[in-house]
Amino acid sequence: MRNVLFIVNKELRSSFNSPVALVTITIFTALIGYYFYNIFASFSTLSFQAQTNPVEAKQYGALNVTEFVIRPFFGIMSLVLLIMLPMLTMRSFAEEKKSGTMELLLTFPVRDIEAIMGKFFGCLALFFLMLALTFPCMALVAYFGEPEWGVIGAGYVGMVLLASAFIAMGLFMSSITENQIVAAILSFAALLVLYMIGYTAAYAGEWLNVILSYLSFTAHFESFAKGVIDTSDVNYYLLFVIFFLFLSMRSLESKRWRG
Repeated sequence: MRNVLFIVNKELRSSFNSPVALVTITIFTALIGYYFYNIFASFSTLSFQAQTNPVEAKQYGALNVTEFVIRPFFGIMSLVLLIMLPMLTMRSFAEEKKSGTMELLLTFPVRDIEAIMGKFFGCLALFFLMLALTFPCMALVAYFGEPEWGVIGAGYVGMVLLASAFIAMGLFMSSITENQIVAAILSFAALLVLYMIGYTAAYAGEWLNVILSYLSFTAHFESFAKGVIDTSDVNYYLLFVIFFLFLSMRSLESKRWRG
């Protein structure tokens, strides 16, 4: 555990010593703030029009802040994270290889699993900082509306699991290449396929539909956005994380054997 914490601390210090983490967090916050403003402003406009115009009130029905703001907000956040998190994970192992410090790391009395978990939790700590910056959005919704806190809680649980899956995939891609840009592109491409694959399932055969739907990120995240924490969805993300951390460990072991 001490070695894991040492690597987490090392990752956080190196991240903030370079502009990558600050730029990523800044862009994430700006994008989330922009989209939240548009969603919330649209909801406020519709609410005002519904109050002043009975015809529009019947057209939109009961305007619910959870339905019109919270759920779209989490959907947009998941898409922004798909773009941003590969920028955080791309340097995890690729930079170590390029700078020549990978060999030094492997010669330390640190097991491969400790190195991987240290990198994983280091990236996850940065993600938690990014996630904390979205709390004012929820506070604003609570001040002007009456959101369902169960949906918000489930949504944040889903975001943590989804981000963990993104990070695990990104670490694996970073472990198989020495180029940070290549690692980021590979991570983004693979995550985008798994993010969009659910839309393809509707046009596939019956058995293929089941497989593609199960592999889809969005299919498993929708329940969290609705306020439902399903154990099957939780298990999917946990198995995904374990699988790609395992692949990362095998990648490091092959590097150790090749010398």
